Amino acid sequence: MIGVALAVAFLGGAALARKPVSKSPPELLHETGLYADVERHQIDPQHLEFSPQYPLWSDGAVKRRWISLPARAAIDGSNPDVWVFPVGTRFWKEFSFGGRRIETRYMERQGDGTWRYATYAWNEDQTEARLVSEKGRPKAFDFGGGRSHFIPSIDDCKSCHRGHPAEVLGFGTLQLSPARDPNAIHGEPMPAPGVDLGYLVENKLLKRLPRALLKKPPVIDGATPAERAVLGYLHGNCSHCHNDAGSMRNLGFSLQHVQRPARNRAERAIATAVGQPVRGHVPGQAPDAKLRIEPGQPERSVLLRRMSSRNPLVQMPPVGTVVPDDEAIRLVAQWIRDLESPVPSAEASGKSAQTK
Repeated sequence: MIGVALAVAFLGGAALARKPVSKSPPELLHETGLYADVERHQIDPQHLEFSPQYPLWSDGAVKRRWISLPARAAIDGSNPDVWVFPVGTRFWKEFSFGGRRIETRYMERQGDGTWRYATYAWNEDQTEARLVSEKGRPKAFDFGGGRSHFIPSIDDCKSCHRGHPAEVLGFGTLQLSPARDPNAIHGEPMPAPGVDLGYLVENKLLKRLPRALLKKPPVIDGATPAERAVLGYLHGNCSHCHNDAGSMRNLGFSLQHVQRPARNRAERAIATAVGQPVRGHVPGQAPDAKLRIEPGQPERSVLLRRMSSRNPLVQMPPVGTVVPDDEAIRLVAQWIRDLESPVPSAEASGKSAQTK
């Protein structure tokens, strides 16, 4: 059993916790400590592979993700909506297209509490990945039709991650709930050893998580299975910016499912979108599209229009994708089509929107 000694940091936990902030990330991916053997793509067995139940759409990329914690350190889950990660925590996310590794993104929490971001591009023979310029790299993979994968700049990375108070996306209370959504859009199988809330607590890698979340694992309270899946998709793809604590909180538009029992934000996500007017003018916005979501009218719902667009001035998410998510667009459109009436106000905290 991996147990408490799991995820020992590359330079040792205690030493890393006292280490000053590095000036620059390593030049080569294997120098971050991800691999036991990079040429054979053998991951260091001390790292934990995980899969969020509501993954971010990345133009159809096949993704793998790992976390490493310093020795004898644990994540503080006392605020189940904003986990606090110890200094020395590292994350990796690998992107593959067409059966080839294209890039691996890296995050590390430094001694001053800030997060360092870096991206590594794989070479042609797939034996190593080298650090990409902070400006990113265009045309990293050709999708055809004049579209290609763009390795994001560091500013692009920060624009999403810093929208959430924890900066870590896809590794939190809802995403690691043992009660995974069988209808999740683009849902992925959970890799061994099965990292979820119970696993982290049992192995002393997550502390102070409210016991109620282990007795009753978090589940989005949708009126139907389809609504649960749609709200989960919006949580995984939109809530890193559209939440009540980040840089866009003044919009009054929260798509984050939070765990505090006093307010059910799954219902609030509906209340702040369904029947609610768009604030300000969106470039290219049609005159008849005035509501974030207009019940029964997907073609007039601004949220769906922006999901469907890849005009840089209009699209949502604004970065990280050049290919519309056709499956999600279809399912969100059907959900909107089935909505009968909106929640009366953005402060409503009672019932979900009703479905036909």
